[in-house]
Amino acid sequence: MASAARTVALLFAACVAAQSVTPAPSGTSAAKPTITAVSSCHPHGTVNWCMVGSEEYQVVGPTRTQDMQAQYTGCHTHGTETFCVDNAGEDVQILVDAVETDEHAGHSDAPASEEPAGSGEHCHFHAGVEHCVGGSKEKSCDATPRDYNIPLRVGLLFVIMITSAIGVFSPILTTRFNLISQTNIIFVILKQFGTGIVISTAFVHLFTHADLMFGNECLGELQYEGTTAAIFMAGLFLSFLVDYAGARFVQWRQNKRIKSTTEAPSTAHAADDKSSGSSATSPPENEFMRSHGLPHAHGPMHTATPMEEKINVMNLEAGIVFHSILIGITLVVAGDSFFITLFVVILFHQMFEGIALGTCIAELPKAAASTLQKLIMAGIFALITPIGMAIGIGVLNRFNGNDPSTIVAIGTLDALSAGILAWVGIVEMLARDWMHGKLLNAGLVRTACAMFALVSGLVLMSVLGKWA
Repeated sequence: MASAARTVALLFAACVAAQSVTPAPSGTSAAKPTITAVSSCHPHGTVNWCMVGSEEYQVVGPTRTQDMQAQYTGCHTHGTETFCVDNAGEDVQILVDAVETDEHAGHSDAPASEEPAGSGEHCHFHAGVEHCVGGSKEKSCDATPRDYNIPLRVGLLFVIMITSAIGVFSPILTTRFNLISQTNIIFVILKQFGTGIVISTAFVHLFTHADLMFGNECLGELQYEGTTAAIFMAGLFLSFLVDYAGARFVQWRQNKRIKSTTEAPSTAHAADDKSSGSSATSPPENEFMRSHGLPHAHGPMHTATPMEEKINVMNLEAGIVFHSILIGITLVVAGDSFFITLFVVILFHQMFEGIALGTCIAELPKAAASTLQKLIMAGIFALITPIGMAIGIGVLNRFNGNDPSTIVAIGTLDALSAGILAWVGIVEMLARDWMHGKLLNAGLVRTACAMFALVSGLVLMSVLGKWA
């Protein structure tokens, strides 16, 4: 009897198992579930996923938020593929294959193109250029196909332009119309905040990004590990060379002026020169001594001549222009999932950098630059990033951030710009104001406010470096 009971139990269990499992079709390793509708659809990045009970399936087709629906009905099969019907009556494919479902397990909120699942690979953006780390899958250096929201990029181009203009023109116009004087504590705070911005931009943004570019696997292993530092040093040396050549030119011109005033063509002129020698020759000599910190009757002074000041500001603007055009290009080629985040960061970046450049331009004396020249210099900054964005929009479908030539170009310009801004920020702005300028003997309150502004600029731009 016991043996008969065991036989009946085994037969009953086999029948139950046969009814609960649908045989897999020929040629497949697992059964596909029967789907009549999918609901609770939601995006992960730019990919739509829908629920069937507790299971989640990817919807192929809609890649933009406005194209994604909350549910799809009328699901049916064509051969081995499953389709559902959207609101427009069109078929959208539902990936229900067991292999595809397994690949989706443990996916994150990043787009499929940015964080491939199943291999541990994580993809992210540095200044708009995609970089992937980890994973066992072989890295592809081909351009990643994406759907770009071009109208959004065109509209935000003008937002960047307006924000840059506000940052760079505000210090110039407020000092031009005497709303804020250059000795006002507000102007001092803005100037030191800008100094911190420039120094942080050089090291945290540009040098770091250049190093990441030259470390890209698609470029291969560099034969010289110090490539980034060497190019950075070249940019720093070029800036020094421009400043030095400018100072030598000023010295030559002043010596020539002194010589022309002391060598009169006639005795009468010579007599006049003797009688008025103090007034004729002293100002140029004193001017030269003031510009180069030579000692004279009133002690050492370290004030640059108008021409030297203009050269310094042009040096600063050159470094900013180089990397601003790259910022514009790499901003628009970033994937939609990262574009808004990067845009907000760049918006603050341009505002802060505009303040830094604007305060330096505003400090130029009239002998160095007229109001019109100052406005032109500011206008170049306000337009350069939008120009870069326009270039990026034009090459959206052809841009490949992993192409070796692109990597070398971006990395080289970033490192050069870093060197230029490092020289200007440390030597021409930080050291000149604090070691040789008015802040050396400033009062406690002014010194504390200036130091707080300097550190704030360093910290804020360094924090922005996490995203850009």
